[in-house]
Amino acid sequence: MSLAFLQEKRPLSRKEAVLLTFTLSWPTILAQLSSVFMQYIDASMVGRLGPMESAAIGLVASSTWLLGGLSFAFTTGFIVLVAQQIGARDEKTARNLARQGILVSLGFGLVLMALGLLASPVLPYALGGEDAIAPDATRYFQIVCLSIPLMQLAGVVTGMIQSTGRMRFPGVMNTLLCLFDVLFNMLCIFPSRTVTLAGFTFRLPGAGLGVAGAALGTLLSYVVVAIPLLFWMLCVNPELKNRPGERLHWVPRQIVHAIRISIPVAIERLVQNGAQVVSTRIVSPLGAVALAANSFAVTAESVCYMPAYGVQDASATIVGQCVGAERPGMARRLAWLTSILGMVLMVATGALMFLFAPEMIGMISPDEEIRALGATVLRIEAFAEPMFGASIIITGAMRGAGDTVGPTLLNLVSMWLVRIPLAALLAPHLGLVGVWIAMCVELNIRGILFLVRLAGNSWLKKAQKLA
Repeated sequence: MSLAFLQEKRPLSRKEAVLLTFTLSWPTILAQLSSVFMQYIDASMVGRLGPMESAAIGLVASSTWLLGGLSFAFTTGFIVLVAQQIGARDEKTARNLARQGILVSLGFGLVLMALGLLASPVLPYALGGEDAIAPDATRYFQIVCLSIPLMQLAGVVTGMIQSTGRMRFPGVMNTLLCLFDVLFNMLCIFPSRTVTLAGFTFRLPGAGLGVAGAALGTLLSYVVVAIPLLFWMLCVNPELKNRPGERLHWVPRQIVHAIRISIPVAIERLVQNGAQVVSTRIVSPLGAVALAANSFAVTAESVCYMPAYGVQDASATIVGQCVGAERPGMARRLAWLTSILGMVLMVATGALMFLFAPEMIGMISPDEEIRALGATVLRIEAFAEPMFGASIIITGAMRGAGDTVGPTLLNLVSMWLVRIPLAALLAPHLGLVGVWIAMCVELNIRGILFLVRLAGNSWLKKAQKLA
């Protein structure tokens, strides 16, 4: 099933629309699932070091998500505009936009890296961390900051390629990213040791860097993957590869337009990830066990919601190309279809999470107290997954149309007026369970708000095409 159906304004049956969504979604879903397994293995490796080491990473996890979210947000405008130009069959403009986006995004990544490094010495203490875990947390965060420009490069190139409808190669490379991360973590976290596998005994080298090794493994994996992604886009991708005689032209109007689309997404990430940082500040007084259980439960929950991000990528691409092809009715129809499919997917994964919560946490941590608390909060969160899926996928559809203000406002309302006040109210009485009850309530409210907005017309009327 090809995106040419959208670009050529052909009619699309429901069966064809479902097939198109699946075709665009499955490579990204596989990549997201491999990312989840990578996080599981990472967390399991760190969990074997002990609860204090796990707490050190959990303490700064929300701050690393904040930097990653801002990194992603800055690329959004360029990716949206490239998808729309592909939909309008103006590949020359799309290629120039892609090259401008890569360079501008890299510059922004360097700025984020510098800001993160400046904040790293005081961040653990600002989040309420104890002296016992603060040094490890600082080292981990510093190395993560060094990887931001490479993360930015991999993210923007992946988005550009996906915006053309070519999902397979980025999916493969992101799967390899996960495998390399696991390999490098094995070599960086633990010291050299003797390993027996399938009856063979051999000496496995290791740097023995502990918590810092987990961050270094991630950095090295991005080094290996980002360059091939860039090469494939510039030399292989049929729509975006270099053409003889074409040179980069800086077009300030296009850059400003892309940044205008990206700014609300950046604000949305500040709203969401900033709220997660505040949540960490609420959780940290509850102790190292609560911090570790919170971090591991977030990792375990990603089994449910990461596949929804695969559908989100498909929704953004489909809607963006419909807008570029001037098919608003089809954009609306496919936005609803992808949202419903995503919610059905999240019902299934949420049910599995509820049933197997103890086993999911048990795969990460051998500590009985952490496992029991983590399983409890996971089962609470299972009841929020369908509506969480709705908000994820509808966000993608609206971004594809260029409407990034609406999702930002909805996230602002739900995160800061519902989750944070309710978590602060419940945590002193119910501990970590209270924090996750607040999260469950907020995600259900957020999903309802996004469905109501999708049912209206304002998000599609605000579609920001490149003039």
